[in-house]
Amino acid sequence: MQQQRSENVTTNAVSTLKRINVEGIGTVELNLEERGEGQPYLVLHGGAGPQSVATFAQLLADQGHNRVLAPTHPGFGGTNRPDQLNSVRKLAVLYRDLLDDLHLERVAVIGNSVGGWIAAEIALLGSPRVTRIVLLDAVGIELEGHPVTDVSGLSVPEIQALSFHDPTRFRVDPATVPDAQKAIMAANATTLAVYAGSPAMADPTLLGRLRGITIPTLVLWGDSDQIVDASYGQAYAAAIDGASFEMLSATGHMPQLESPGLVLQKI
Repeated sequence: MQQQRSENVTTNAVSTLKRINVEGIGTVELNLEERGEGQPYLVLHGGAGPQSVATFAQLLADQGHNRVLAPTHPGFGGTNRPDQLNSVRKLAVLYRDLLDDLHLERVAVIGNSVGGWIAAEIALLGSPRVTRIVLLDAVGIELEGHPVTDVSGLSVPEIQALSFHDPTRFRVDPATVPDAQKAIMAANATTLAVYAGSPAMADPTLLGRLRGITIPTLVLWGDSDQIVDASYGQAYAAAIDGASFEMLSATGHMPQLESPGLVLQKI
């Protein structure tokens, strides 16, 4: 594995470009931010992109002796995605191989939205390096009567209204967004559709396969999430033997962004 490193002074993050050989795919370039030292955590972002977990990753690193790894899923944030890397399961294999390359042990994986789906798939791979997972408003399962909300075609303010308990805290005037950032956001949406499918954002086999997860699992859910409701989260937890389910008050679809203190307290 080859890598290039640069220092991010404002967030104390070390940014690394890693080249990982993934079986069936070939060499994948992966942008990875690392913070802190100690107990390893792998933090996986959702469709909102890597910036949606950056502050939380820093808080997690700062709260104790924690080493926090926050990768950018290839294709997000202006990065490259190999054509063969085209599913959530393949992303899970990529991250399993990343942990192998880093020789990490006792890794806790935290994933939000599609990142939670990836975390579940990582657990199903049975890597001995992963000892627990935390799912934050994860998508991925099919639950009759409770589909994932289709946000394709919605404006940014409309998506924010569905995603946050208090969207005013995160409101952005679309007119102020630079064209380059708009292009990245469009590419993110395209990449998400490749990995997770659109608008379903689900694998019809996943709910039945979740019983294969044998490591401790914590499912946290925002009580104001209008992307995937609480019944969806409860079904997720019920399908995993021994999983714990907890609601987070005054919180929407991205708890790590809206209520990071609550998330840290629970984990």
